[in-house]
Amino acid sequence: MFIKDIFESKETVISLEVFPPKPEVPMGDVLPAVHALAKTKPSYMSVTYGAGGGNTANALEVASAIQNDFDVTALAHLTCVGAKRENIIGILDSFKNNNIENILALRGDFPQGVSFDKDRMDYKYAYELIREIKAYGGFCVGGACYPEGHVENPNKEKDIDNLLYKVEAGVDFLVTQLFFDNNMLYSFLYRLAAKNISVPVTAGIMPVTTAGSIKRMCAMSGATLTPKFRNMVDKFGDKPEALKQAGIAYATEQIIDLISNGVRRIHIYTMNKPEIAGKIMENISSIIS
Repeated sequence: MFIKDIFESKETVISLEVFPPKPEVPMGDVLPAVHALAKTKPSYMSVTYGAGGGNTANALEVASAIQNDFDVTALAHLTCVGAKRENIIGILDSFKNNNIENILALRGDFPQGVSFDKDRMDYKYAYELIREIKAYGGFCVGGACYPEGHVENPNKEKDIDNLLYKVEAGVDFLVTQLFFDNNMLYSFLYRLAAKNISVPVTAGIMPVTTAGSIKRMCAMSGATLTPKFRNMVDKFGDKPEALKQAGIAYATEQIIDLISNGVRRIHIYTMNKPEIAGKIMENISSIIS
């Protein structure tokens, strides 16, 4: 089922994100967690994809298991940085052969230690990949967006202008980078409306349950930490179980506030932790029913 059709058929859409194992890690270490996450009955599940395509086989296997074995709609990530067109077409063929109908099209990060001649790349930007997938046909295509601006682009208005390229290329929906301040999303949605960007936007929520992950995630996403969030970390940062519980509560409160303010689509970055995602789904079960 196309995700754009799920948006039309359900009042509130909750989705989960998982990542495949690295090539040297056995698939059996990840699939049970993915299956447990599928049992929480999300509207769909997305599967990340390594930069440069180094993890293509495992990403495809996980997405195929979600789609064909676990009875949940799969959203397969696909990055294009450094990729050749023939490789992308081959991956699209593989998705089609595995009944995967939804793709999140991303530029991706440049792999460390690998140099590229950007002028000779087949794809420089995500909108070029979106256009390629649309020309191939048969897929619902999502794209990424950044409520606080892309970390590589300090100009927020220019960042939104860049989204217009994705819209013009035919993107069906957008998924936001993680954020901890809902006001950042509300402001972002207002600015999208001012630019007449009306494609559905899904809000990305990251439950932070370990102190060590906070600095890394903020550096990658550019997310602002609210005073409430900082106080939580200061109070419970050296108490792992307390921080885990507080992080689940914070994410739950974010989601409740979003839904209360009319945001109907929530994407939870699960980090392959079914117990955390399961608790959040339990906390909001009556709200989304």
